[in-house]
Amino acid sequence: MGDAQRPREPVFSDPLLLTPEEAAEVLRIGRTTVYALMKADELHAVHIGRSCRLSRAELERYVRRLEAPRAPRRTRATTDQRELFELGPQSPDAA
Repeated sequence: MGDAQRPREPVFSDPLLLTPEEAAEVLRIGRTTVYALMKADELHAVHIGRSCRLSRAELERYVRRLEAPRAPRRTRATTDQRELFELGPQSPDAA
């Protein structure tokens, strides 16, 4: 029986759930940042008893959301209000 026909065994070197410290290593950010992202509801943790874990899928979702193009920022409206008070030829006072 060849290797191509054998069912794939789970890879134990890649855990399904990561501690916040391990997630920080994967994302290459600080542990405190991971906890802040969880508190801000940017990263959704799985709670098992008193411990929390982050799935690799959740980390990938977070990174994909960071990579997604953002809507263009709205520019600030001008504070010049002179044109609001200029009366054009259409105004009732011009007639």
